[in-house]
Amino acid sequence: MSTSVRMPNLGAEATEGRVSSWLKSAGDPVTEGEAIAEIETDKATLDLEAPASGILREILVPAGADAPVGAVLATIEEAQ
Repeated sequence: MSTSVRMPNLGAEATEGRVSSWLKSAGDPVTEGEAIAEIETDKATLDLEAPASGILREILVPAGADAPVGAVLATIEEAQ
């Protein structure tokens, strides 16, 4: 089973964010709640946490790219 990593809601006025960097690479194991990327808005930089434990299978939005709130940024393949 896989879990989508989505651009979080960044506040009432923010409609998109920028993936400033990925802290993990595709193929790396991740733990639920672990910071896997940094997201920038006009006002702040925040850590994006893994929504599930498993393997970061695919990064769909590269570092430096913008994405709207709710967009799928990556997928995590959950451990069986």
